[in-house]
Amino acid sequence: MLSHMSSMKKILPGLLCLAMLAGGAVLYAPDAAAQAPAAPDAAAAPAPPKIDTGDTAWVLVSTALVLAMTAPGLALFYGGMGRSKNALSTFLQSFVILALISIQWVLWGYSLAFGPDKGGIIGGLEWFGLNGVGMEPNPDYAATIPHQAFMLFQMMFAVITPALITGAYAERMKFSSFLLFTLLWATFIYDPLAHWVWGVGGWVRNLGALDFAGGTVVHISSGIAGLACALVIKKRLGLGKDTMHPNNLPMTVLGASMLWFGWFGFNAGSALASGALATSTFTATNTATAAAALAWMVAEWIYRGKPSALGAASGAVAGLVAITPASGFVGPISSIWIGIGAGVLCYTAVMLKPLFGYDDALDAVGVHGIGGTWGALATGLFASKAVNSAGADGLFFGNPAQLGIQAIAVLISWGFVFVGTLIILAIVAGITGLRVNEEEERLGLDLSQHDEKAYS
Repeated sequence: MLSHMSSMKKILPGLLCLAMLAGGAVLYAPDAAAQAPAAPDAAAAPAPPKIDTGDTAWVLVSTALVLAMTAPGLALFYGGMGRSKNALSTFLQSFVILALISIQWVLWGYSLAFGPDKGGIIGGLEWFGLNGVGMEPNPDYAATIPHQAFMLFQMMFAVITPALITGAYAERMKFSSFLLFTLLWATFIYDPLAHWVWGVGGWVRNLGALDFAGGTVVHISSGIAGLACALVIKKRLGLGKDTMHPNNLPMTVLGASMLWFGWFGFNAGSALASGALATSTFTATNTATAAAALAWMVAEWIYRGKPSALGAASGAVAGLVAITPASGFVGPISSIWIGIGAGVLCYTAVMLKPLFGYDDALDAVGVHGIGGTWGALATGLFASKAVNSAGADGLFFGNPAQLGIQAIAVLISWGFVFVGTLIILAIVAGITGLRVNEEEERLGLDLSQHDEKAYS
């Protein structure tokens, strides 16, 4: 039995690669169909929407900004927070997810998330391998940019979401298990939830829930998945006894700074056009982030007696998380209140970890789960049609029903993600196991999983 499990562990990475490449022969024709110009037709349908080069340029730049949020942004942020013996493995997880989900998204992820609706639950596989996802705009999603530009932009959201989860189980999951978990979670949790909230025909979207750039889809999902992981994988060895200080705080602050920079693509890019809405979103994003960084710093100063660099950096990320769902629907003053709430609530959640007894190693639950929840609810408080006529008014602008809708969306996201993640963890545990053994954990994942060290 042990030799069988050892063999499985050795061949799993190869099997994953083969599984992702298995459709390669099938993809030639869909790729050609997507890229080739249509044959002339005298009785052609009305001309498709016209591509706007300014909008396209903005979305492509935003796509690159969101990519940089994962690697190097999140990789630096998380990599500096852990212990030195795990710094490289933590960094590598974000880097590898960028590669893994980029392929998954092209093959089937995008089609499941945004493809033709199947009962409000999932997209069909008609767009498998980007079949039919070409250079002409898809007016259902973005009428002034190529369909593939929209696909690429959404790809980077699909990339960063499972990367955020890694902060909860850092320093203790096998690398083979990490790969399998990420692939299954992206396919069976992220893709359906993205369709529910953002896809045409998605049932949560049809409820009227507002999520401009990913409060439920990205942050609640990653934070609550992180909670499930922390509960199942359990605490790191020596937690509460051994010293577990961050190995490189300047790296963490640099990562937070890159996240702040890249988040303008994340939020303002979600306007999908280089106009007034993108500008308003940019303003709200920066304002909330600044307010949250200051609020966390002050809260920590009051509680601990001194402010910290890690606190200021974490507060900024909390503000970025909380403003994400509201960013395209609120004005600058509302964004200040959202940022203050994020700084205080997320700091409180992080401080309460020991009380609840779970080991959220790098605060994915406290920052993304709680920050995303606050942001989604705050959208129901502060949203205003004066900012975005395509949205809705919130409670403070005369529409209390919107807060109820946002609360329903939060509960749906929490329940689906938590239960679904537990099921996926059970599957992975049965195939590869989840956690490194005690000797490997004490040695550190850099050496035990990769035979390398971050620092010589």
